[in-house]
Amino acid sequence: MSSMLTRGMEVKARAPGKIILSGEHAVVYGSAAVAAAIDLYTYVSITFPPPSHSSEILSLQLRDVGLEFSWPTKRIRETLSQTIDSPASATTSCSSETMKLITTLVEEHSIPESKIEIAAGVVAFLWLYTSIQGDKPARIVVSSELPLASGLGSSAAYCVSLSGALLASSDSVNLDFSSEDWLSLGEKEQKLANEWAFEGEKIIHGKPSGIDNTVSTMDINCGIGNLIKLESGALTSIKSNMPLKMLITDTRVSRNTKALITSVAERRDRHPDTMTSVFTAVDYISNELASTIQLSSSNDLAVVEKEEKVEELMEMNQGLLQCMGVSHASIETVISTTHKYKLSSKLTGAGGGGCVLTLLPALLSASVVDAVTAELQQCGFRCFIAGIGGKGLEIRFGGRL
Repeated sequence: MSSMLTRGMEVKARAPGKIILSGEHAVVYGSAAVAAAIDLYTYVSITFPPPSHSSEILSLQLRDVGLEFSWPTKRIRETLSQTIDSPASATTSCSSETMKLITTLVEEHSIPESKIEIAAGVVAFLWLYTSIQGDKPARIVVSSELPLASGLGSSAAYCVSLSGALLASSDSVNLDFSSEDWLSLGEKEQKLANEWAFEGEKIIHGKPSGIDNTVSTMDINCGIGNLIKLESGALTSIKSNMPLKMLITDTRVSRNTKALITSVAERRDRHPDTMTSVFTAVDYISNELASTIQLSSSNDLAVVEKEEKVEELMEMNQGLLQCMGVSHASIETVISTTHKYKLSSKLTGAGGGGCVLTLLPALLSASVVDAVTAELQQCGFRCFIAGIGGKGLEIRFGGRL
């Protein structure tokens, strides 16, 4: 496959965003969390070699933020000579010394102050690229349907799609490159892509839970309504026996996930016993939520009863997230607005802004959905409806240059 790629074949990867129904933050401390993929994707394309006028250049284009970076491959080898020859089949963490070296490469480019948070993503890109592909020249283009820094796992989808595309372009993954369809990786290759993506997430967020990249990578949550439970690193597929549809409200308030994770850790240090109790309560909520979703429903009444249970669990989880200090005025506005329509909401992801989930019961009228959506949009928020479930990381091979 690699010999074909050297003649200009384009490799594409896509990875979905995610929602967390329960357990964000607490999952870092051993509590269970329930999450699912949504059908909004981040796309990465890689072309070897790049156009002839830049044949010894590694370039990265981030379309959605209007930024482009490029480095002579000679400069990369000089700076990262000790890391670029590592085997891609075994993941390694980025050391603090290597992080400093990569940061110098990123700082050679001028990033506008308003987009400075993108720098960590570029550092993660260079680490993943040089670890898997070495110092080969290439052109990488990234685009996404996910709002950034909003709780929908945009950074994880970025790291997963990068890892998938890079591995698919290496000798570590065997795929049918004659196919033009989206292809899922095998279980072993999924695991490897997930591990590399987690290394990228650590560069961006510091101490991520791993749930975002796992949901985005693994093709175990196929089909509407399928979810996963993550607990102490163990992943369990949950077969949903009830349709779950969510109104997702983007508050348009960006936040720093790394800072929020740190703030929860600091609160835990100040109140160890109390915060342990909070995390334990979240664990009970996640496990009850998973059990409720898996119960079979014999009729509409049973579905309604299960939805009411899910709503209460979401509300309790939101209260505990407030205890952790990760809610925000914009989130509370969404919650109070949806509550007027007797709907239940909670933040999803790190909090501090970002996105809010609102369960849409199966028998809810379209007029109510339209009314609550209109009121939220009047507040300046963006709304969209998503069923939960979907495929994980997929690869496709495009045409040649």
